[in-house]
Amino acid sequence: MTHGIRTDTHTTRLNGPRGWRETANHYALLPLRVFLGVTFIYAGLDKLTDSAFMKSGGAGSIGETMRAARDSAAVPALVDLALKAPVGFGYAIALGELAVGIATLIGLLGRLAALGGALISLSLWLTVSWATSPYYYGNDLAYLMAWLPLVLAGAPYLSLDAAWRARRRPPLDGYR
Repeated sequence: MTHGIRTDTHTTRLNGPRGWRETANHYALLPLRVFLGVTFIYAGLDKLTDSAFMKSGGAGSIGETMRAARDSAAVPALVDLALKAPVGFGYAIALGELAVGIATLIGLLGRLAALGGALISLSLWLTVSWATSPYYYGNDLAYLMAWLPLVLAGAPYLSLDAAWRARRRPPLDGYR
């Protein structure tokens, strides 16, 4: 038998079943998801609308960017592969960024979209930004690390994934 004050009979706003801490934890990845989604949409659209970028040669072109990165890349074979068809590679990256950004923003196949974003960031880190010194000046590694929590968690809230999960759940009373 214990004597003392019972604390389980009332909850405070701060520590209650839906207090601000739990709400913050619940939605903690949402700002990251919005940032990465918007950023990748912007990056994809920027590439697709840049008349200089989608060319195999010339200042600001994907071809020139890849040739400049080739000798300092961690995996030069990836750059060589891209240089076989630089414009096609440019479109693949741009459309990949656009698809990943849209899917991440709306929460469609969240883990798969995040994995796509991580793979794009990894490929850019191993090629274009590998030689950046010190390493923390290169943003592709930071983007790679930012995608990893979303690879693990997906888009569990405010997403199409969550809406589909809610529709598939059987009703609590057993009736539809």
